[in-house]
Amino acid sequence: MNSVCIIITGLSTGGAEAMLFKLLQHLDRNRFTAQVISLSTKGEIGPRIEALGVPVQALGMRPGLPNPGKCLRLIMTLRKMKPDVVQTWMYHADLVGGLSARLAGIRAVVWGVRHSNLSPSLNKQTTLRVMHVCASLSRWLPCRILSCSERARSIHVAAGYDAGKISIIPNGFDLEHFVPDEMARDSVREEFGLPGDALLVGLIARDDPQKNHAGFIEAAARVKNSLPNVHFLLAGMGIDEGNKPLVLAIERAGLQNRVHLLGQRDDIPRLMAGLDVLASSSHGEAFPNVLGEAMACGIPCVVTDVGDSADIVGDTGRVVASGDMADLARRLIELLELPIEQRSALGRRARERVRERYEIGEVVRRFEAFWAKAALANER
Repeated sequence: MNSVCIIITGLSTGGAEAMLFKLLQHLDRNRFTAQVISLSTKGEIGPRIEALGVPVQALGMRPGLPNPGKCLRLIMTLRKMKPDVVQTWMYHADLVGGLSARLAGIRAVVWGVRHSNLSPSLNKQTTLRVMHVCASLSRWLPCRILSCSERARSIHVAAGYDAGKISIIPNGFDLEHFVPDEMARDSVREEFGLPGDALLVGLIARDDPQKNHAGFIEAAARVKNSLPNVHFLLAGMGIDEGNKPLVLAIERAGLQNRVHLLGQRDDIPRLMAGLDVLASSSHGEAFPNVLGEAMACGIPCVVTDVGDSADIVGDTGRVVASGDMADLARRLIELLELPIEQRSALGRRARERVRERYEIGEVVRRFEAFWAKAALANER
């Protein structure tokens, strides 16, 4: 049996953190034991991982320069733990966790690349600096690098990462958790006091410039002008009435009674299954979880062409250029105006696409095989 220690920047709610949880949830405990170290806090996901029986440690590092004392603690922890593989998860963990693992005498260090837009206007300068340091160290520090998408791989190779070390394993989705649900259509509309024939478009994303909520509101206004019975459900961390810039954008667009801000929810499968269409207006993604989740629920998607979004959706939805909110609106209207039978057929094809390409059990088996090969680095 092999052991893996996963070092992640933090465990707040997000797509990368959610994928880590799913990976650990479906990991074959007869092949691997796992432990998780968060450089910062346990966040919302840490307790959920602990409930799986996977130990979680939080070092309490603050954003900015690494704390030398806590880095030393990480090195000593890894020396004591002696995992067969250290899998790091996101840039800061790649750098701090990777260096600490090597100083602890561990050669089997696997980096995790989960980012696909390196625009200075959409990323913190500290994040970009860490990425560039990682690029310069990629030929020496990790034995292998995992990317969650082809777009992320190509962008990081262009930024200086060692192309020969990068493999791709996509995100995976639980087809027993995200399922079509006819009753959800009625229950979601009842929750918000909407008529049964109301059309629902969803945007499920945390408050982040990369997600482009402002652009979505622009598109939503165009959709509403063509389809007077449409409503929009927005959920995610920071997407609530306390988000003043978003509320102001909604008011300026005249959508106060059409956009419903739900904040962070724990019933995303039900919400998604109650939609007619899911939208993604993002400026940057690598492999957005929400697309696979909606598709698994039988909901077609309209997405911007960022990360691997176009490849995920394929011919089961619609793809528009990043930033083209007029076209996003047109494509949303196109799907919403389809007869329900045709839209349902798209949704069935979407779920089958997830089953064929991104089923969580198969994705986890690929991680296990990858780690088993990486563990051989410690034997050299």
